[in-house]
Amino acid sequence: MAKFSITGGKSLHGEIHIRGAKNAALKMMAASLLTAEPVELQNVPDIKDIRTMIKILEHLGATIDFRDNTMNINCSGITLKNPDHDLVKHMRASIVIVGPLLARFGNISIPQPGGCLIGARPIDTHVNALRQLGVNIEQTNDKYNFSVKHLIGHTIILEEMSVTATENVLMAAVLAKGTTEIRLAASEPEIEDLAVMLNSMGAKIRGAGTSKITIEGVQKLHGVTHRILPDRIEAGTFAIAAAVSRGDVKISGIIPEHLDSILQKFQQANINFSVEHGDTLYVKPTTIFRPISFDTRPHPGFPTDLQAPMAVLLTQANGTSKIFETMYEGRLGYVTELMKMGANIKTIDAHTIIVTGPTPLYGRSITSFDIRAGATLIIAALIAQGPSIIDRVELVDRGYEKIDERLRSLGADINRIS
Repeated sequence: MAKFSITGGKSLHGEIHIRGAKNAALKMMAASLLTAEPVELQNVPDIKDIRTMIKILEHLGATIDFRDNTMNINCSGITLKNPDHDLVKHMRASIVIVGPLLARFGNISIPQPGGCLIGARPIDTHVNALRQLGVNIEQTNDKYNFSVKHLIGHTIILEEMSVTATENVLMAAVLAKGTTEIRLAASEPEIEDLAVMLNSMGAKIRGAGTSKITIEGVQKLHGVTHRILPDRIEAGTFAIAAAVSRGDVKISGIIPEHLDSILQKFQQANINFSVEHGDTLYVKPTTIFRPISFDTRPHPGFPTDLQAPMAVLLTQANGTSKIFETMYEGRLGYVTELMKMGANIKTIDAHTIIVTGPTPLYGRSITSFDIRAGATLIIAALIAQGPSIIDRVELVDRGYEKIDERLRSLGADINRIS
């Protein structure tokens, strides 16, 4: 397993460009299964999860060329309907191949998808929604068997505002007979971008990005060239790292309105920043951070993926802050590692912590538990006194492209140990 060696105490300076959104790219790769014509995706992040999805699609018979953040996919040669079970178990986002494979071939068998250990995430919402489109679903031990003769449009009220369930139903419904309406749909920007891509392929989708999406089924989709929107989570991560290091960093290639809830908390925390030229977030040196309280919510609320990085910043704020994690009961696992470094954090329950600052952090040997916890510990190590060793950083590689190299370009003292 790889590790990062980080010596803290250096402010970040310079400019960094944001890569394409991981949570959009993975779903668009799945969407390529809906057509036998070539699909080109631009601005694809070169991260471990993308490489895993490539293997899943190639196992099914797709041919893929990926270089310089551009991916060309051809699914005309798909021969298998069932993905490699070991690969699916490594990444929860693999669940989104179900909708496209059902729409095009009518059946698929998969195990319970895996991924980060951030709490229980059953696929019941997917199962119940797909049943309403006429899908027969049988579960045997750890395996789900999906089959359907003809997908039939239906009004579906999701049991929760699940991003991946919304995307699965959306991709299945584009080739269904009749009209499908998804109510209580998730409204993340990545869903809206997926709909833009699908409409460019010939789909008829209205309302993506809102809680009600209408899909009029069509008989066939064609190929497309699509550029993926920037990753708002990556932008927020680098912005928090720049701010807490008292740095001076320009973060280019963003969509500011996708960061509304994040920038609102930045203002409340007294972070010195500005948005310039319509696509650049300029984080400037901040002297005093103010304590804040917030909870995580589905978009447009504060994203759960930035809850942990924000906690590091709050260890340096003058006073007491409260964080309420509403999404996943396992998302506070990083707290123990921050406390090893000297953070003053009190765990109230599985969803709530109290952070008191400012407290100095000290370099320690610590362990990453998931993608975002790993990024959090990197940020903490950047401001800690002395050296830190972070173990299991291959988890961070799942969501951030060459994060060590990019931080080094901003002046961080970070090195990878294989």
